Amino acid sequence: MSSFEDFCGDLPLITIPAGQALLAENEYSGRLYVLCEGSVEVVKRGVQVNVVTERGAIFGEMSALLGAPHMATVRALTPCQVRVIEGGDAFLQMHPELSYLLAKLLAHRLNGVTSYLVDLKRQFESHSNHLGMVDEILEALAHEQKREFTPGSDRDQDY
Repeated sequence: MSSFEDFCGDLPLITIPAGQALLAENEYSGRLYVLCEGSVEVVKRGVQVNVVTERGAIFGEMSALLGAPHMATVRALTPCQVRVIEGGDAFLQMHPELSYLLAKLLAHRLNGVTSYLVDLKRQFESHSNHLGMVDEILEALAHEQKREFTPGSDRDQDY
């Protein structure tokens, strides 16, 4: 099975110093990054949601595919080497095999989130407050067919 890194060997390799952001939340760059070495943190609204050290991890894909600002900040925790893909959306369109790998990755993530929401639904389905809304959220995610992306939610007035 190929990895994102397999498709990026001829792309620029840059070193990012510890503490520097590759992607900034709520900004649009159009870039994709593929991690070759080091570790990065993913931060959403000031909260660290993940630390990634996996060689070949890709960042910026959601923003590039949706034509929207980055949904999180990706910052180097250690000095990192990354491959840089300018014009990520166009690059993905020109490389269907890479797009297929990305589709599988996104499907895997969606499966994980959906499974988690099902667990939440079971735990909170008897609640009449906002916790009981998990069913509505799960239904919307499972059957969403929109082609256009609208960032944020009704509760999030920052968008």
